[in-house]
Amino acid sequence: MHPFTYRDGVLCAESASLETIAQAVGTPCYVYSRAALTAAFQAYTSAFSDTPTLVCYAAKANSNLALLNLFARLGSGFDIVSGGELARVLAASGAPEQVVFSGVGKAAAEMRFALEHDILCFNVESASELERLNQVAGEVKKVAPVSFRVNPDVDAGTHPYISTGLKESKFGVPHRDARALYRRARQLPHVRIVGIDCHIGSQINELAPYVDALDRILELVVQLAADGIALEHIDLGGGLGIRYRDEEPPALSEYAQAIRNRMAGRSERLLLEPGRSLVGNGGLLLTRVEYLKHGETKHFVVVDAAMNDLLRPALYNAYHQVLTVREHQAATPEVYDVVGPVCESGDFLALDRTLAVAEGDLLAIMSAGAYGMSMSSNYNTRPRAAEVLADGTEWYVIRDREQVPDLFAREHLLP
Repeated sequence: MHPFTYRDGVLCAESASLETIAQAVGTPCYVYSRAALTAAFQAYTSAFSDTPTLVCYAAKANSNLALLNLFARLGSGFDIVSGGELARVLAASGAPEQVVFSGVGKAAAEMRFALEHDILCFNVESASELERLNQVAGEVKKVAPVSFRVNPDVDAGTHPYISTGLKESKFGVPHRDARALYRRARQLPHVRIVGIDCHIGSQINELAPYVDALDRILELVVQLAADGIALEHIDLGGGLGIRYRDEEPPALSEYAQAIRNRMAGRSERLLLEPGRSLVGNGGLLLTRVEYLKHGETKHFVVVDAAMNDLLRPALYNAYHQVLTVREHQAATPEVYDVVGPVCESGDFLALDRTLAVAEGDLLAIMSAGAYGMSMSSNYNTRPRAAEVLADGTEWYVIRDREQVPDLFAREHLLP
């Protein structure tokens, strides 16, 4: 069942009215469905039930503590890219021994923090990082478990900003250098080789790039075995796309079958790092119409949400469906750009949408569960939105709305 449906003419999150939530919490507000998030995670575990697999939720997609805790309760591991994300996982009762630490710029302090908590693995992304990690681990008398994030030079066919597996990408180590780096890691006293990792991009809507990347990684695994380097896991990253408009991403069953076929008979555990496909369609951004503005060539719906609340349209020209929370019988449908109050021409949430709306109406910006709140900012001194989790007929505030004084509480006047 779709988590967001109309009941008696009002859009609901599960069985909770979005009108009721907006009246109680205010707007803009993110609303998530517990049932949708749970079903998305369980779909992964079911699809790989016959293969030893650890699903590590990519915390960057949405790092709210309640959502992290929900996934932890379901048995999820976590893919993190900062010490701050590790702190969130720990605060949400996530298991550090199921955490993989990715990212090209890990600071020494972040390494120490992760080593203190005995995380599962560091996904090393450069020769310099390997040397620093060995030094830091030695200083704290630890041995760091490592894999290399290998760049397979596979075109994922996605937006350039979220394509991470090409040779010109800042991410990972070149495929041609990986074997030598593994040999170097074997020589270092304070690191221990445990796996191999790759991640080719985000919002991928074809199966072929995954297959090509896995085949290249498995070729390298065979070469490493010939060097006497055995691996405990193979991490295939994340990136499976979702439907925002008319995309047709691979079915999870097809994706799983292709991977399981290639992993059949192998001893290594499989790690996956999904983010968007777990939370993207499980959330929406609730916003209220402030003004209708009619111009000579463009008409605008000015809402109280803006690019600082949902950056994806401005950053990627991304499409998000816009729904009216209650159908406005008296309004005449017109073509509008849905824009916010931020002082940028790029401050839009949707372009050229046919909507029947009036001032004061509520709109739902759909498919906003991933990279919405986690990429939000305080630009124009705008407090960040509240967050709500719907659970059947009940709903819970899982993040209070910021207040303006919060935004400058850590600033100081000159003496």
